[in-house]
Amino acid sequence: MIGKHIISVFEFYRDGFRNMTWGRTLWIVILVKLFVMFVILRVFFFTPYLKGKSELEKQQHVGCELIERGIK
Repeated sequence: MIGKHIISVFEFYRDGFRNMTWGRTLWIVILVKLFVMFVILRVFFFTPYLKGKSELEKQQHVGCELIERGIK
């Protein structure tokens, strides 16, 4: 019973993606945006400051950052 529903949902989406015209272009744009957001921006703007530090160093770094940003 559940298998038939899963197959029908899969066929619905498969046929819908096959018959797309503008949809494929939009999906490509969406995938490119996601790539830029999660790969490019992470590499250049969100560097892992805490990577390779011990737990104590992580705690000290976060504590200092909170204090410095709270003062401003």
